[in-house]
Amino acid sequence: MKTRLVALLLGTLLALNVFAADKQLRIGTLASKNSLYHRQLMELGEAWRTAQGGQGKYLVYPDGSQGGETDMVRRMRIGQLQGGLLSVVGLREIEPSIAALQNMPMMFKSWEEVDYVREKMRPAMEKKFLEKGFVVLAWGDAGWVRFFSKSPAFGPNDFKGMKFFAWGAEADQQEIMKNLGYTPVPLETADILPAIQTGMINAVPSTPYFALATQIYTTANNMLDMNWSPIVGALIITKKAWDELTPEGQAIVREAGAKAGVQLRAKARQEVDEAVDAMKKRGLTVNKPNAEQMKEWNALADGLYPRIRGKLVPVEQFDEVVALLKAFRAGKK
Repeated sequence: MKTRLVALLLGTLLALNVFAADKQLRIGTLASKNSLYHRQLMELGEAWRTAQGGQGKYLVYPDGSQGGETDMVRRMRIGQLQGGLLSVVGLREIEPSIAALQNMPMMFKSWEEVDYVREKMRPAMEKKFLEKGFVVLAWGDAGWVRFFSKSPAFGPNDFKGMKFFAWGAEADQQEIMKNLGYTPVPLETADILPAIQTGMINAVPSTPYFALATQIYTTANNMLDMNWSPIVGALIITKKAWDELTPEGQAIVREAGAKAGVQLRAKARQEVDEAVDAMKKRGLTVNKPNAEQMKEWNALADGLYPRIRGKLVPVEQFDEVVALLKAFRAGKK
C-alpha cells in the first residue's frame, strides 16, 4: 500500500521536473512531524530530488512551523511557499464555499456521503480556486472530529461547563462552540497538551489520529463515539508554480493527483481506525451515546444550521449540500 501510494504521488512530483535547479517547491502543513501525512510528503520529496538528479529543492515544513493555515496561505500569496497541505480552515481563506464540506456539524452521516457531495461540488470549487490563483492537486481528509474530554460525557449537557480548545485564528469554530453553549478557549496547536494538563481546557474536538499523534488522549482520556464533522483538506500549489510546468507535466499531475487522492483518503481512514484501537489499548475510554442522547445531539445540530447558513457557510453551498444529501439518501432507499 505504502509503495503504491509513493508511486502514485511520485508521478505528480516527477511532472514538476521543469523546475530549474535553483527552483524550490516548499510545502507547508500543520501535520505533525513523523505523522502519516508528513512521512508521505518527506518520502515523496526524497524521490523528487532523486528524479531531479540532486538538483532543485523540495522542502516540507510540518508542525505549523510556517504558522497557522491562514499564515501559510499568506506565504503562498507572496511566494514564500509554493504549496500547502491544508484543511478547510486554510482553504476557506482562498475560497469560502469550501466551508460547506466541514462546517456543518452532523450533516454528513458517512464517508460515502462526504465523497458523493465533494465529487459533485469539486469541479466548481476547483474552478474557483484556479480563478484565485491556486491549483488543487489532490483532495484528502483526516477523519471525523470527535470530542475528547478529561471526564466521561455522553450527551450535550454533559459538556456544559467544560472549556473547549478552539483554534486561535478560527473565529468560526469559536462561534459554533458559543452557539452550543460551550466555552471556547483560543489556543495554538502546540499549546493543547499543556493546556489540558494544567486545566486551562478540559475538552478537545479532534480527529483520533491527531489525538494519538499529539498525545491528547493521555490526559483527555475519554472519547465520545460520535462523528461531529469530517476534516476535509487538499494539497494545493500556486498557479505560478503550475504555470511553470509543461503541458505534458500538467497532464501527468492531473492524472496522478486524481489517483493519489483516492489512495490518500483510503490510507488516512484506515489509520484513523487504527489510532482508536491504539489509544484504547493505552487507556482511552470510548463513550457511546444511547438513542436518546443521539436525539439530543441531532436536535442541537438542527438548531445550529440556521445560524451557520449564510454566516459560516455561503447560502448557495449550504443549500446545495442539503439538496445533494437528500438526493443521495433517496437513492439509497
